[in-house]
Amino acid sequence: MTDKTLDALAIGAHPDDAEIGMGASLIKLKKEGFKTGILDLTDGEPTPFGTTEKRKQERKKAAEKLNLDFRHTLDLPNRYLQDTIEAREKVAAVIRETKPCLLFFHHWEDAHPDHKAAKDICEAARFYGKLSKSHIKGEPHYSLKIFYFYASHLKVREKPSFVIDVSEEYDQKIEAIRSYESQFLENEKNQAIFEHLKNRAQYWGDRIRVKYGEPFLSKEEVGLKSFKDFIE
Repeated sequence: MTDKTLDALAIGAHPDDAEIGMGASLIKLKKEGFKTGILDLTDGEPTPFGTTEKRKQERKKAAEKLNLDFRHTLDLPNRYLQDTIEAREKVAAVIRETKPCLLFFHHWEDAHPDHKAAKDICEAARFYGKLSKSHIKGEPHYSLKIFYFYASHLKVREKPSFVIDVSEEYDQKIEAIRSYESQFLENEKNQAIFEHLKNRAQYWGDRIRVKYGEPFLSKEEVGLKSFKDFIE
């Protein structure tokens, strides 16, 4: 696409992180007319059954199933992701390029060190994105809100700020995740993820009296213009 301006940008440490954490919500946002995108900080390799080329094809297929308007993968190191100035600037450049209103990052409590580093990188990059007189490519931009999604390596189960009803979008989310054949189909150790995700989505859905839900947290207050926003 020529115009890369987005409404919502989800940033994951690895390809498949955003799909696992909030794939159905990205589908829902797109259905509601918002422009959506994913930024992967690494290509996810090496893994037992993956290759760089295979992972590239898998994330492209997943992006199509999510109907994304934008997807990009940075060259930061998988397994050794660090919160560095270079990493912050690379993410900030994408934020300035895509100008999202909403940003979605990894939850800050996570057993995977890459996920924790990704959160730190992205929070700093949001601030770097607004800097003037900077060598970072693009015009200054400051995204309105950050929301945090739950990935699959949580050490704690914090109470979310809100839960999105994704009952109609859940199956399409799973199809997107199944695009990562090297991770979840060829690798038998990881095949249990589908049952895990279903149980988790049902749990959060039950909390809001729907079939499936995806939870999000916010460190900042979430404003509503009216109590009508709670009423269908």
